[in-house]
Amino acid sequence: MAAKRPSFCGSIQIISSRESRRYRPNNWLNENLICAHVHNRTDVRLLCDYSGAMQRSPQNDKSAHSKSTVSHTSATRNRLFVLAFCAFTLAGCAGQAANTPPPPPPPGQNVRFGHVFIVVEENANYADIVASPSMPYLNGLVGKYGLATNYFANAHPSQPDYLELTAGQTFAPLSLTDSLTPHTFPIDSDNVVRDLLAAGKTWKSYAENLPSVGYAGDDVGQYSVRHNPLAYFTDVQNDAVQVQNLVPFTQLAADVANAHLPDYSFLVPNSCNDAHDCPLSTADAWLKSNIDPLINSTQFQKDGLLIILFDEASDLDFTSGGGHVIAVVVSPFSKPGYRSIAFYQHQSVLRLMLEGLGVTKRPGDAATAPAMWEFFNAP
Repeated sequence: MAAKRPSFCGSIQIISSRESRRYRPNNWLNENLICAHVHNRTDVRLLCDYSGAMQRSPQNDKSAHSKSTVSHTSATRNRLFVLAFCAFTLAGCAGQAANTPPPPPPPGQNVRFGHVFIVVEENANYADIVASPSMPYLNGLVGKYGLATNYFANAHPSQPDYLELTAGQTFAPLSLTDSLTPHTFPIDSDNVVRDLLAAGKTWKSYAENLPSVGYAGDDVGQYSVRHNPLAYFTDVQNDAVQVQNLVPFTQLAADVANAHLPDYSFLVPNSCNDAHDCPLSTADAWLKSNIDPLINSTQFQKDGLLIILFDEASDLDFTSGGGHVIAVVVSPFSKPGYRSIAFYQHQSVLRLMLEGLGVTKRPGDAATAPAMWEFFNAP
């Protein structure tokens, strides 16, 4: 008897990699897709494996000699189709977070920051971070400052989340390949740099292992350009002055020491120190070594805001798009040990950082995102 194809919103199924071959009859979706429902407490999540779309080729498959050659373009198109298919399926089947709205801020009491910073770590679930012995420094900040307990990433993989944090949109489905570079995908849409400049504000991206000042090219060593979203904006690429604000991370210590920090800073650890390729303990040690001096600096203690968050959860958590992640809100104006239950995503952080600097125009989803002023005491 021929195996039945898995239903997507019916009974929950767990399909092992060995069993997955049974669910590919008749070259279903060109044998590029395995989908299974995984039940974990109250969440229903979809596991999609599209590796076959990029790895399988006629040259390496004896059964494919009679088939026409599959081009790299076709494989990429298949992968995009599979990702879009999974996204639409998840929209109908995956669990959603409790959409608890934040309390409104008291009239006229929004904090105004002089310097705002963001550090983005990689690929970890909320439950793997909070109270974890692997991240004692970050959890120390959680105990002292503010924690968004109901914060969710927007998408998988990483690139759409970084773009949501800086442009207010994910640019899906193109960004779902996680392989776009500033040269292959220059972004001319409204973005954080454009709105900062229009408001007379300054900015820098401090990226670890960036080869040189003004470098807007591809990956080099442990530097991952997809984790440095400001390099994608035409406002940066096409401006000989603005591109000089892409600087190596080593410049941060000098700018702190000289009290020469910009209004807005995007801080980019390398692919080891952001926990993408190395353990969480490595990322925590990096935060303590590199971010603690910033927090304790005179400039930060006067008027600073720092957001430390993870771009996305593990690949199995599609709740609200990118899964449940941690976001820590650090500021001298923070309510000590504050815990928020309001539902937030990356566009709210973008809104907070711009609004906190007094920038009234906000790009994309940030224009209507829930405000995060509940974390702060009135000035």
